[in-house]
Amino acid sequence: MEKLVAITACPTGIAHTIMAAEALRRVAAMKGHDLRVETQGSEGVKTPLSDDDIAAAGAVILAADIQVDESRFEGKPVTRVSTARAIRDTEAVLDAAVAAASGSARAASGSAHAASGSAHAASASAHAASASAHAASASARAATPVASAPAPAASAAAPELAASPARKGLLVAVTACPTGIAHTFMAAEALTRAARAAGYEIRVETQGSVGAKNALTAEEIQKADAVIVGADTHVALDRFAGKRLLQTSVGEALKKADQVVTRALSLPEPEVAPDLGHQVAQAKAQLKEKQSGPYKHLLTGVSFMLPLVVAGGLIIALSFVFGIEAFKEPGTLPAALMQIGGQGAFTLMVPVLAGYIAYSIADRPGLTPGLVGGLLASQLNAGFLGGIVAGFLGGYVARWIRDTVRLPANLEGLKPVLVIPLLSTLVVGLLMIYVVGKPVSAIMTGLTDFLRGMGGTNAVALGALLGAMMAIDMGGPVNKAAYTFSVGLLASSTFTPMAATMAAGMVPPLGLALATVIARNRFTAQEREAGKAAAVLGAAFITEGAIPFAAQDPVRVIPAAVLGSAVTGALSMGLGCGLRAPHGGVFVLAIPNAVSPLGVYLLSIVAGTVVTALALMVLKRPVAQPVAPPPAQP
Repeated sequence: MEKLVAITACPTGIAHTIMAAEALRRVAAMKGHDLRVETQGSEGVKTPLSDDDIAAAGAVILAADIQVDESRFEGKPVTRVSTARAIRDTEAVLDAAVAAASGSARAASGSAHAASGSAHAASASAHAASASAHAASASARAATPVASAPAPAASAAAPELAASPARKGLLVAVTACPTGIAHTFMAAEALTRAARAAGYEIRVETQGSVGAKNALTAEEIQKADAVIVGADTHVALDRFAGKRLLQTSVGEALKKADQVVTRALSLPEPEVAPDLGHQVAQAKAQLKEKQSGPYKHLLTGVSFMLPLVVAGGLIIALSFVFGIEAFKEPGTLPAALMQIGGQGAFTLMVPVLAGYIAYSIADRPGLTPGLVGGLLASQLNAGFLGGIVAGFLGGYVARWIRDTVRLPANLEGLKPVLVIPLLSTLVVGLLMIYVVGKPVSAIMTGLTDFLRGMGGTNAVALGALLGAMMAIDMGGPVNKAAYTFSVGLLASSTFTPMAATMAAGMVPPLGLALATVIARNRFTAQEREAGKAAAVLGAAFITEGAIPFAAQDPVRVIPAAVLGSAVTGALSMGLGCGLRAPHGGVFVLAIPNAVSPLGVYLLSIVAGTVVTALALMVLKRPVAQPVAPPPAQP
């Protein structure tokens, strides 16, 4: 039996971290080894290793896709692998660690024997000086095999798996999606694996609605060989001036991480900028050349708007705990809650959407006209559609003024604080009042009345469409389009599309998790383990939990997921379910009146989950199970 310690770590600390830890524990127990595992991730360290654990261990296993501090393992043989390798080839990883521990022990034993032989030879020499030459010769002959024995043993005990390949350099990256929950961290994990496979260290900063995590330092950026930005929202690029920079979508960074790393490293070296001012100008020029499309600008606005919608919707739902109309009584707690959620958070929803669409287009100069235009859209009853129009108007008008208006050098400082805000806000405001406001208001009113009056076949059809859109690309552009449409309608007190969208988005990972339980022979052992994580992600309304399954078998998994989500969306809309908060999954359902009616809403989620699982049972074929080797003959 060998005593070992291990650390498993991935950027999220949810799926690969836990799966690798469980795989190592299970195989170690089967082989009779004593293994202690520490897990690390975005939520910190769990089950930390003690100093005694490390001191007693013969070897260390680092199954990590992120940087791990190795200073406390000094003097211990370390086996370094990715979490994916630890999950797939667990036995080989453990065997390598055990071999490394045995080799280290033999080396230590050999050193002790050599030292003992040397002392004995010296004593014999002192006792019989006349035979000193002979004793020394004998001592040398005796010491030679003892001292040399550990070398080949250690070499044999250090297979390729245990070797720590020399790193070629450092990469830095930023990943970002509107919510910063699933795609952001999964893309970070994929880039980490791809970079290390290419022989590079990597530091990944993740950005989302909760802000930046693992923020890159100036020193790391300066040392980096290249920069990768995998984002569906606006990311400031000024700090990367003078570096090789590759911009791509978060989806491509997730699905084609190896290609993204290769492309980044193949970019030509930029010219060395003579000063900081030139570097900033160069970064802005790169940003202008690579301006992204309207979709990315829209998602940036949505990402900043989401926290307001979530907070406002849940606070409004809390006011209903005291009664559906309790907020109408002035001076009461329900009235205060409604004021906070409805008149506070929801009032800011459209201005923030418009402001950050404009910010994504024109950077800071776009913020003022976007915010003012969004507020005017709310006042003109143009709703979220008017806010989107105001955001694009504000961004493009501000950018045009910034790039075309030229002032004398001594007046250039007035441009960002006076000229751009004044002219852009004036233009956007007049356009919203005299040109955009009334037509968009009429469209928004018609859409709202249509949705509220929708019933029967129309409601079922819309629900099925929204549900299918949520599952077709599991967090991609089509999914985001359905989600953005539903979130925007919350400001108009239209809650049924949001209910259908969230329920349908939960179904793909939940259906896959159920299928891995009731149809185990259709999935590999690794997929069955991943099904546990998919269940948690699905319950939290993270559709991306189904992506690993869809990536391996898209022809069968995606149709099954689309079918189940369409059923759920159709049932939810057809039964008139409404949801006031745009995120949270089943955890939101515990809040009274956040969703109504609750019973049939849960029924629609269960129905879609079962349909997806049954469809997978029909579409997928049993996988070939590994044949156990015959028992060794005594």
